Amino acid sequence: MGRMGRFDADRLKEFKKELERLDRNMDVFLESCATELAARLLRMVVKNTPVGDYQKGSGKKGGTLRRGWTGEKRMSAKNYAASLTVHHFGDRYVIEIINPVEYASYVEYGHRTPNHKGWVSGCFMMTISERELENIAPKVLENKIKKYLGGCFK
Repeated sequence: MGRMGRFDADRLKEFKKELERLDRNMDVFLESCATELAARLLRMVVKNTPVGDYQKGSGKKGGTLRRGWTGEKRMSAKNYAASLTVHHFGDRYVIEIINPVEYASYVEYGHRTPNHKGWVSGCFMMTISERELENIAPKVLENKIKKYLGGCFK
């Protein structure tokens, strides 16, 4: 009759502890994933937002809509996204990204001209940015998961 070999139960207990630690930190990890995606979306939408071009002496300054994405705060998209609240609804993590500038939706979707005889096409800066994020999100999340699991199972 052959030998079955040796079995080290201590390693299995260590593995169990690591899995329990993973489970305890899961909400923090998922919130960091949501924040990472929000920061990337903000960076894209700010880049895609048009800046008004005004004549000198008009007293108007371009960039109000672009600055509106970070709440008029002079901070990076990553830092601003980190300051936003992550809401947890069931198995979904939601971060609300809004632009409080009153005409943001008109630039996004388009609007009638002031004389009501024409149409100004929208820029779709948020819509385009969302599509771009949908394309890269799986790879970004895959890398975060690999890094997270690598730190747990050394």
